[in-house]
Amino acid sequence: MQDKIHYDFLIIGSGIMGLAMARFLNAENPKARILVIDKEKELGEHSSGRNSGVLHAGFYYTANSLKARFTVEGSRLLKEYCQKKNIPFNACGKLVVAMDDKELEMLHELERRGKRNGSNVTLISAEEAKEYEPSVFTHKKALYSPDTASLDPVNVLRTLKDDLVKAGVKFVFEAKYLTHKNNVVVTSAGDFEARKIINCAGLYADKVAQDFGFGKKYTMIPFKGLYLKYKKNKTDVRMNVYPVPNLKNPFLGVHFTKTVDGTIKIGPTAIPAFWRENYAFNYRFQPKELLEIAFEESRLFFSNAFGFRDLAFEEIRKYHRDYFIGLSTRMVRSVDPQGFGEFTRPGMRAQLLDKTRRELVQDFVIEGDKNSIHVLNAISPAFTCAFPFAEFVGREYVCAS
Repeated sequence: MQDKIHYDFLIIGSGIMGLAMARFLNAENPKARILVIDKEKELGEHSSGRNSGVLHAGFYYTANSLKARFTVEGSRLLKEYCQKKNIPFNACGKLVVAMDDKELEMLHELERRGKRNGSNVTLISAEEAKEYEPSVFTHKKALYSPDTASLDPVNVLRTLKDDLVKAGVKFVFEAKYLTHKNNVVVTSAGDFEARKIINCAGLYADKVAQDFGFGKKYTMIPFKGLYLKYKKNKTDVRMNVYPVPNLKNPFLGVHFTKTVDGTIKIGPTAIPAFWRENYAFNYRFQPKELLEIAFEESRLFFSNAFGFRDLAFEEIRKYHRDYFIGLSTRMVRSVDPQGFGEFTRPGMRAQLLDKTRRELVQDFVIEGDKNSIHVLNAISPAFTCAFPFAEFVGREYVCAS
């Protein structure tokens, strides 16, 4: 049924960015008529709900990036929100460990980045690292981040939605974006008119943006993330333990995550997927997406742009359970390789590819005009950054035009 209300703001997508945008806009103008639409039946069906739950500390990102600008503040604001709403979080901290002298140099670079970004990070000796994680292995030094934490992302999403509903924000689920006619959004649940349309559609943000004439040089290359749960106990690892990442791509490597309830898991993979919701072999199979994405991935594979071929081969190896586990046990020696159980629910990284330069986009992207704003490439640490990033988008793009 067609909705007759003319909204001030219509937000496409009820993930963390959509909810954070609604929260900011409602706080700025409580009388504004705000509508959030989503193609699913409920919250958290995709990237935000399948998020690792790690609140990042902001030391991976180059100083001039939006990620660097918002991660430290975003982590603080989310923790404050959790405390206010009695949402549990695990302030377990993180160690980043090195395997050799080359990786040790990268630890120094991460510390420099962290200090520039206002992150509370310290290089400590291998002996000091063992005080935090007794069986950790690192080469000479480790990077210690006491502010890294974990939470349940779905708990946060549901609480935010409850707050927004109480504040008068409207939600319509099972409303798949189809097209638009000027300021009218056409969906599977009817047509909705708004003064300004804000695209926070995650895996489909590129498609929605292109329908409005934006984001034409980009396409989405989805990467599947799998975690393996440690079933033996919750005590063999005390905190998050990460390897030194390859800073030329946006993936952080297989690492240990301590969840909000203390569960240990390793992951994620970054396996190139063949359609946007390729969580399983035949889940929501999209032939057109398969052709589009396979075409782009084949070009990247044969040119080995940004080392894509090497990345693909390495990620495929992670399907081999022993290899996957082995990447983690070299960092923490107390873990029992036989103690792992099943893979958790897979996630999908909505990673933007710049087709003109054939490289993965490392930072958030915003495009738009006076009628529509499009949040593209809201990848990790977008969950951590959500509150200040939404305020930035709101002030600089939504309310300014």
